[in-house]
Amino acid sequence: MGRRAWGVAVSCGVLALVALVVLGGLTAKGPAAAPGGTTTARQPVDDRPNIVLILMDDFSMELLSTMPEAQRMVREGASYRNSYVVDSLCCPSRAALLTGQAPHQTGVLTNTRNGRRPVGGYPAFLAHDNPRKQFSVALQASGYTTGFIGKFLNVYDVRRVDGKILPPPKVAGWDDWQAILSGGYNGWGFRSTYLGEDGTVRLRDHPKPPRNATHEDRDRSYATNVTADLAVRFLDDHRDDASPYFLEIATYGSHAQIRKAYPGSPAFPSAFQDRARYGDPEGGNCGLKRCGSLSLRDLKGYNDPRDDNAPTYLRRGGRTVPAPAWRTNPIKLTDKSALRHYRDRVQMVQSIDRLIARVRREVGPDTFVFLTSDNGIHLGQHQLNGGKGTPYDSDVRVPLAVVGPGVAPGGRAQFVSNIDLAPTFEELAGLKSPGFRSGTSIASSLRAPRARGGRYVFFEHTWSKSRPGEFDPDKRTGGSTDIVPSYIAARSARGLLVRFDLDSSWRGTDYAWELYRYDVPWEDRNVFAEDHAKPWVQDLKRRIERFDGCRPAVCRALSR
Repeated sequence: MGRRAWGVAVSCGVLALVALVVLGGLTAKGPAAAPGGTTTARQPVDDRPNIVLILMDDFSMELLSTMPEAQRMVREGASYRNSYVVDSLCCPSRAALLTGQAPHQTGVLTNTRNGRRPVGGYPAFLAHDNPRKQFSVALQASGYTTGFIGKFLNVYDVRRVDGKILPPPKVAGWDDWQAILSGGYNGWGFRSTYLGEDGTVRLRDHPKPPRNATHEDRDRSYATNVTADLAVRFLDDHRDDASPYFLEIATYGSHAQIRKAYPGSPAFPSAFQDRARYGDPEGGNCGLKRCGSLSLRDLKGYNDPRDDNAPTYLRRGGRTVPAPAWRTNPIKLTDKSALRHYRDRVQMVQSIDRLIARVRREVGPDTFVFLTSDNGIHLGQHQLNGGKGTPYDSDVRVPLAVVGPGVAPGGRAQFVSNIDLAPTFEELAGLKSPGFRSGTSIASSLRAPRARGGRYVFFEHTWSKSRPGEFDPDKRTGGSTDIVPSYIAARSARGLLVRFDLDSSWRGTDYAWELYRYDVPWEDRNVFAEDHAKPWVQDLKRRIERFDGCRPAVCRALSR
């Protein structure tokens, strides 16, 4: 039964279909006609669309051009060239996507708990009442079957109590809960959760095959392939349901490993079928490109000198003076290692591309499929070692491609943040978003590429040093994530303005500014000193000051 209507009127949350809402000329099927022209009675069917979200991890934009199925999505659906994340750090970004709120509203500011009063990770997500704010809760209450498969939030993991290993707690809003826990970073040898018949969370082991196992045997246990198998099983189980489903598929690729699953494993471990033969540095499967053709020229801003990027103080009367540079990391990433990591990442995402292809074959034409990432990464851009967390294009820009019923193919120019996805899913499901969402639905632009949309996006990031013993995968990989100061930033078509806080304490502030125009290919030079008085820059500055601690209605208005 096709689900072609984009919305329905639901009375008092009852699951019966009361009325179909016709949007953009799309209609839902009515009762089946009998041969004599009469209609036959049948069970009510909820004709709202199925929705699938594929969320990649640490996916940088240069990888997209190598993926055949992802490129097919771009050609056949809506693709947003101005798609960004509100914080280019895993846990704050994922919490923002799930709730449609900025980090200052979710309270999830970092990856880890960071002390007794949690400021990051799943403990902060729980402490700030975010589970009930997830869009999945609203969809589930309206009759959707909701499923989650893959990577959830940092610090959501097994618990050790009295020498026993216990599963993490159940998360509200999900009918099918198959979270792959932190061992998934390494590609092999991890645990996942599932719900028992009594609704409690249980653990499933995915053991690592031995070193002498064949490549085929090892690839069957590879985290991305396991994620794909679980996703296809969910889709097959719910294909003929009378009610629609929402499924989030969250891969661990293309995040770096934390520990080597096998000796000689690269930092970004791909499936074995995609790797080059030993001794062939230019071999392997790089999708639509030859691995040997990939070069550091693909990484915009790679090794760009940082002498002209130091922030600027703005004093009274509009006077500007230089501020201390925060990009002070010793450059450890060599051209050889950066190119090796880049090629390994391209090989790593080919298994994700196969996952996308499998999902699209399963879902049929009545399903929206969204493809995006929690953030990007830098890999030598701006002379920063590998990492994330900056407000720069390499870290905050992410792909967003959407296919589904009624979606008009082509590019989109609207500015989109990942906090806009929660209200988008709700609108597609025929629901009105609650007032605490800070994002705005982009559903109208799926049908109409030139629909009115955002003109600004905002970024906020909190510097935090992990405490001893805390597990932060984004700081254990030897990158430059931990040197990025706290900031709030605003971006428009004209440029990027960033207000950094160079004071590392929780209460103190030491504001300094960076401004980059986009009549050049990347954030090449801080021009705040000469351009800060221009009207478009003053507009960005006012918006940053209003975004600082904004309430949802103000946040929404500022993006327009």
